[in-house]
Amino acid sequence: MATLPNPLPLLATDPTGRSLGLERPLPPGRLTDATDAGPWHEPLLWYADVPAAPGTWAAVRPALRTAGLLPVLLDVGDGQGGPEGWELMPGEMSYPGDHDPEEVLAELWTTVAPDTDAGRGEAGRGEAGAGDWPGLAGTAGPAAEGPDPDALAAEVADSLVAGRARLGEPRLALVPARRSADVPAAIGWGGPLNHENDVARLCAVLRSWEDRFGVRVVALGFAHLVVSVAAPPATEAAARHLAAEHLAFCPDTIRQGPYEMSRDTYAKTLIGADRWTFWWD
Repeated sequence: MATLPNPLPLLATDPTGRSLGLERPLPPGRLTDATDAGPWHEPLLWYADVPAAPGTWAAVRPALRTAGLLPVLLDVGDGQGGPEGWELMPGEMSYPGDHDPEEVLAELWTTVAPDTDAGRGEAGRGEAGAGDWPGLAGTAGPAAEGPDPDALAAEVADSLVAGRARLGEPRLALVPARRSADVPAAIGWGGPLNHENDVARLCAVLRSWEDRFGVRVVALGFAHLVVSVAAPPATEAAARHLAAEHLAFCPDTIRQGPYEMSRDTYAKTLIGADRWTFWWD
């Protein structure tokens, strides 16, 4: 995929991160270039050796403006170890900007539509018939009076660190990426491989969610993803329309495990929610 100049090698000679414009030094950490095919030709990410603390995310936000590094929390306590053991595949990723998000979702929808709502007695509800792709949900974008998406991402990160909800052991990481939505593809993350082989296609959807809902990628585990949401749907109709996108993006979140639910039930959880969590089996 297309990449920007990688500033991470600076941390090899300046582990404090001062050269990146950080006002507070980084905690002890490491650069990793480990992939499923051996060492990558440059560091993929930096991540801390110690668990993240509240305020850590906000402290590194200057790195976004000065060096093109984006923060993300990595869950190294979910039984799969750290990113060195995740079999990252940066060489297999395309570029998110080369994909149309609606085309990606419509294609993925065809793989889940035969046994979606029609099999649950919900066919015919809403504006689309059974199995029909309903199109993208609302496109108004984050409201001017709503929270700043980057500030909200820091708040959600702090809440995940403090509560450890759905995260075993979150570590701060810095990734060279053009925008938050590109972080999974930039490191070659393979969490959704059982659903989609080229994660850059899902990153194209994340880009669309950035524009429409003020989404930011906040946390990654071996096969789970947490995003903050500055402009969530406010009505049941809007939430149910969006739930179709989520079903195409990550059907396992809705259909599998102890939280299996119908699309209508899942949609209600999206109303006013400041974060979305996805996991792939």
